[in-house]
Order: sequence, then structure tokens, then C-alpha cells
Amino acid sequence: MAAPNVSEGRDELKIAGIERAFAPARFLDIHSDADHGRSVYTLAAPQGELSDGLVSGAAAVVETVDLLSHAGLHPHVGALDVMPVVYLDESQRGPACAEALTAAGRIGAELELPVFLYGELATRTEHRERAWFRKGGWRRLAERIEAGELVPDFGPHRLHPTAGAVLAAARTPLVAFNLDLAAGDLELARAIAAELREAGGGLQGVRAIGLYLEERGCAQVSTNVHDYRATPLRMVVEAVRERAEVAEAELVGLAPQAALLGFPEDLPLRGFSPERHVLENALRSLG
Repeated sequence: MAAPNVSEGRDELKIAGIERAFAPARFLDIHSDADHGRSVYTLAAPQGELSDGLVSGAAAVVETVDLLSHAGLHPHVGALDVMPVVYLDESQRGPACAEALTAAGRIGAELELPVFLYGELATRTEHRERAWFRKGGWRRLAERIEAGELVPDFGPHRLHPTAGAVLAAARTPLVAFNLDLAAGDLELARAIAAELREAGGGLQGVRAIGLYLEERGCAQVSTNVHDYRATPLRMVVEAVRERAEVAEAELVGLAPQAALLGFPEDLPLRGFSPERHVLENALRSLG
């Protein structure tokens, strides 16, 4: 399974064309957000076919997404910003790593995109976190590569002029989860996000940022939960509710059933369908 993140959240024709280009991988879900300027695709395929799909999808992204005209709040360094291959248990770890490395190598060689490995595939300790690459944005990343501070793991030693770079990994499921606050207080959202982050002494496995969404007219606490067993989503909700009223929640992509255990019944989860958005159910639907 894979969850490529593309830096396009507004143009429906581009988003749909990229979805088709990920074939032969099977399409499970897409989540697009105009404010974030991002679309998250969830794909599944047998080993071998998944890397083929990621490479063909990456080619479509390079052709259609131009960072020079990008609009969106989500931190990014590339048109195909992150390309994680996801494994559900330890028995799948080796094949997932092989698939991620195969796709990364081909994207670097065939599409001339610089690819950096992060997470457990990182070749340097500081490369484990995506935030380290995103400091200063994609233009700053270009300067860091040119200065020799950073050397891509695959592909040319320069940023692609319109598509930037790709961050690739193999990992267990990560849950992207957003909470829209009832108030439009950006500073409050940022303060809550800072308190939630594991790096600041907050919840285990949680990364978070505070944003203001023009399209919705609200502040948002946007999180990535890297350890959903230690920190199910109800704990994120409880922590945010201690500081602010929450109007609505949003799941970006799919989540394992365990992440949703005890989720508060009084909080709307926008667009949520158990058949589509619970990971185990979505995989079961493939037959």
C-alpha cells in the first residue's frame, strides 16, 4: 500500500488525471484540500505493480504540477512531496522497503527528480524527519543542495525547476487528522499545536501545526499521529478540547480501526465512511 501526497488541491482535472496515472495500482481513496494545497492518494497493489504505479503517477505529477504557481498552506518541498509505502505488520516490512527503494531509484533516474529517503530508510539521522528537509521551503532546499549540505539519495544533485524533490519512505500506518476550531484564532491553533507535539513534551508520536483556512473561515490544528496505538485519535481530541471548542474533525486518507477506538460520538467527522476510511475495511473490499 502507498499514500503519495501531491502538492495540488484545487484543480479537479489535474487531480483526477494523476489518480488515473497511478495505475496499475488500485485506487482506495483520495483526500484533496484547497487550503492545504494538497491531495493524498491511497493506493494498493501487489509487490512490483506498486512501484510501477508510483513511477507512472510521479511522471504525471511532473507534467501537471508546477511549484512556481502552487498555492497552499501545507509545508512541502516537491510536487510529489512525500511517497510513503505502508506496511501493516513486520512480515511486510521487507517487501515495503524494497518497493519504496525501487520506486525512488526509478523516479530519480527516469524522471530526473532528486529523491531523499526519510523515516526508517533515512541514510543519516537528521534525515528521519520530513520537517528537516522542509525548513525554509523548496527554494531553500535548492540552496542547501547547491551548497553541498544535502545530497539526494537518488537522482540529480539539483532540485527539479518545477517539481522540486521527493521524500520517500517505508513505514507503518500514519494517521493524518485535523481539528477545525470553532473560533478563527490562528495564534490559539498554533499554541495548541505546539503543546500537542511530541518534540515539545506533548502526545507520543504526534506532529502538529496550526493553520488558518480561508476556504472554511476557521483555524485548524493539523496533526500527523505516527503512533496511533499509543495515541488514538480520541486522545488528540481530548487534548485540543481542553484548550478550545472543536467544531469538526477530519480524517485525511485512511486510518486503522485501532486509531478510532473510543472516538467521541458528539464530534462530527467530516465525510467519514467506515467502509471507505477504515483501513481494514478498505483493504477487505479489494477481495
